Amino acid sequence: MESKLIQSARACAYLFPILLFATLSLRAQQPQRTLLRAGHVIDVHTGKEAADQTIVVTGDKITAITATASMPALAGDKEIDLRGLTVLPGMIDAHTHLTGNPDFDPYVELTTTPIKEALNGVRNANTTLMAGFTTVRNVGAGGYSDVALRDEINAGHFPGPHMLVSGPPLGITGGHCDENLLPFEYHITGDGVADGIAEVQHKVRQNIKYGADLIKICATGGVLSKGDDPQASQYTLEEMKAIVADAHRLGRKVAAHAHGAQGILWASEAGVDSIEHGSYIDDAGITEMKKDGTYLVPTLYLEDWMIQYGHLPPFYQQKMKDVIVVAKKNIKHAVDSGVKVALGTDAAVYPHGLNAHEFDVYVNQIGMTPLAALQSGTINAADLLGWKDKTGALDTGKWADIIAVNGDPLKDITSLQTVPFVMKSGVVYKNEIAAK
Repeated sequence: MESKLIQSARACAYLFPILLFATLSLRAQQPQRTLLRAGHVIDVHTGKEAADQTIVVTGDKITAITATASMPALAGDKEIDLRGLTVLPGMIDAHTHLTGNPDFDPYVELTTTPIKEALNGVRNANTTLMAGFTTVRNVGAGGYSDVALRDEINAGHFPGPHMLVSGPPLGITGGHCDENLLPFEYHITGDGVADGIAEVQHKVRQNIKYGADLIKICATGGVLSKGDDPQASQYTLEEMKAIVADAHRLGRKVAAHAHGAQGILWASEAGVDSIEHGSYIDDAGITEMKKDGTYLVPTLYLEDWMIQYGHLPPFYQQKMKDVIVVAKKNIKHAVDSGVKVALGTDAAVYPHGLNAHEFDVYVNQIGMTPLAALQSGTINAADLLGWKDKTGALDTGKWADIIAVNGDPLKDITSLQTVPFVMKSGVVYKNEIAAK
């Protein structure tokens, strides 16, 4: 009979290849780490900048941030050299229209179908991501084209930012968000047109049914629409309260397009989560917004772009001039009064990809500090979107949404306008440093 020692040796010899195979298989299943070797890393919570840091990305998440000297590369790690750059979280735009383009010829508007919008979105989503905006909130698109775009990006079929989408915006008959370019006999109305409490409740539920992440409403008239007044309120307070009640009960936030003071006040009293534009905001609206913690989403760079490059039909042009005269002064007053701000651009009113110019307006025209401006497009915007646990800062456990720029945005905010490195959810979509 074999001794117990010999039997044990044979058992070990038998088990060894099994254990080795299991160990190698386990290693193969472990996601590869990417080590971003950063020159400086900005903490957008505090404004502190740490030098010679390594951000460890595992899968789609940030798993560590530590001094480069204490983080040697292990076998299988991928290293990306960003030591000459400043690294910060991917930027967030809380007011985009990725399926639209800045072409306001009435014939083009009338012939733009939801299919064309979706095709526009494929190009514009990529442009926006390459500009360093890894997350957007899309607030208005025809035929649920933004829902389709979001889903295709999430499926990995096209490059683009993380998206929260509203689908068709809700508006009153004949107001902003309705279709006013054709005469009566065509009986054309916008996808989201609804009047009265029962109708607006139905539209909220319909948008959610077809994939909306949030609800966009037109609380006042607008600029790029015919026959309405930006200062005039549209929905009544009671209608907006009904919209907000249904949306919030069903887990959706509400963004309110609102230029005029009365509409801003009513929308805030109704409990919306953000006021978009806010051109004619006054002290009553400021007080209400501060009381409820409502975000203001200014869209100001478009005014500078319009002055320099815009060519609008006459029935848009005068309204644009009127808003430009007052908006920045009123927004500055709101910011100085302590209203919370999340960055938004209204991209599509001007070309996509120029989104970061909004930061420059906040700093050099509105008087925000560079840190406050940067926070508006990172942690504040993430909070407004309901995604502060997912993105908006370089914190462990959050999505690896990371950009790198030359220079220091806290000293020169315009450095955000040229972004040579973009990572979204751990995937590098742009690295012009590596190409040099």
